[in-house]
Amino acid sequence: MEQVSDRNAGTADDDDTPMLSSHALEALREFLSEQNSSLTADNDGATVAEEDKVVALVTEDWRLSQFWYDRETAETVAREVHALYTSMDSPPSVACIACPTLYVYLKKMHHNLPVQLLEYDNRFKQYGSEFTFYDYNQPLELPSSMKHAFRIIIADPPYLSKECLEKVSETIYFLKQPGESYLLLLTGAVQQDRAAELLGLRPCGFRPQHSSKLGNEFRLFTNYDPGLRLGGWEQDQ
Repeated sequence: MEQVSDRNAGTADDDDTPMLSSHALEALREFLSEQNSSLTADNDGATVAEEDKVVALVTEDWRLSQFWYDRETAETVAREVHALYTSMDSPPSVACIACPTLYVYLKKMHHNLPVQLLEYDNRFKQYGSEFTFYDYNQPLELPSSMKHAFRIIIADPPYLSKECLEKVSETIYFLKQPGESYLLLLTGAVQQDRAAELLGLRPCGFRPQHSSKLGNEFRLFTNYDPGLRLGGWEQDQ
């Protein structure tokens, strides 16, 4: 099974490949064309450069079930990563596992921030030395220089399955520095108990969203108390 970027709309157990009608495909093409246009209108009808409002992304490849975060989600998580980064005495290293949307927004908003993108989709090789090919089916097949090298790790497992989260967790433990490290996991709400068991994570109040509206509920989990940011940790019911 191939790994995909950012988000699979279903689970690893889905058997049927969804088919779209020609009408639906045309509507999706129009949506992408509008999303990727070089200019966009603001609320007053004036035109402003797209780069001032939306970061340019490669087109989602739906054959790989790719769904990018919407702008609010990407900017919110990018601000959180930057807040963690600037709160530390010595600059930490940052790793993004299978979340290229976040990587692109981080570099757009804070271009000097050192971030390593671990990603299956080779289109992201354009980011040069900050790209590392990553297949979650081989969670430890990574350069030895990355072992215990990152203090901030953000992960978005490509499938909503126990096996996938377990393997991505192996990667996280390989990457994270001993001692205090900061973990952020964006995944389906169905993974809450597994996220707690495998990584000691708790859900935040902030709800991640995607540009293509998906049926599954997604959550953001952390291993640290974000305080007033990210809607705070949710209290146990």
